[in-house]
Amino acid sequence: MKVLEVIEAGTIPYAEALDWQRQLAEDRIAGRLPHDVLLLLEHPPVVTLGRNSHVGNLLEPSGIEVFEVERGGDVTFHGPGQLVGYPILDLSAYKRDLHWYLRTLEQALIAALAVLDIPAERNAGFTGVWTRGRKIASIGIHVKQWVTWHGFALNVTTDLAHFDRIVPCGIQGVEMTSVERETVKGKRERLWDESVGAVIAGFENAFGVSVIPSPEGAARQEHASLRT
Repeated sequence: MKVLEVIEAGTIPYAEALDWQRQLAEDRIAGRLPHDVLLLLEHPPVVTLGRNSHVGNLLEPSGIEVFEVERGGDVTFHGPGQLVGYPILDLSAYKRDLHWYLRTLEQALIAALAVLDIPAERNAGFTGVWTRGRKIASIGIHVKQWVTWHGFALNVTTDLAHFDRIVPCGIQGVEMTSVERETVKGKRERLWDESVGAVIAGFENAFGVSVIPSPEGAARQEHASLRT
């Protein structure tokens, strides 16, 4: 069975995480990384512009970092309370098909939300995951020599007001939501941990992998706590 190493990295500045995933992808391409990796983390507030971004979809750029990156898709927001996942996968071991990869990412998140008792679905013609007509997760990927990076952003306890800065994913009139908003109040006290566990289970199910935890994530979080 294919192995997926999961690194829970805590809060990482976007520029640092971008360099990290690019290096992991290069290591995977070169064979220096023996198996696939899933980075799970949060970012301080930031806006990213994908290859298909339109400048008019960034409504309020002042007071926030903005990055132009190589992923597909339009404009999106990352920030506290949002579970960001960067899968570094060699699709040669799965299926060399980007459409398949996007749909399988969506399926992993749909399965994760089902664990959280949130009904989720695709929206025909768009990439990402919706629930009750609202968008809860965004996806944007990049692939080089069939190795992936960039990935998904699942709103868990995200302050949804941040999305007023942009036209999310370039979709006019879209309403963003979160796990917190879609969960019955008072039902859960550990939404973040439960969401992380659900996403990992979703990946196991959708991609047919055996998950192993990484000590690197714990070491990074301990290092970050020592700096604060």
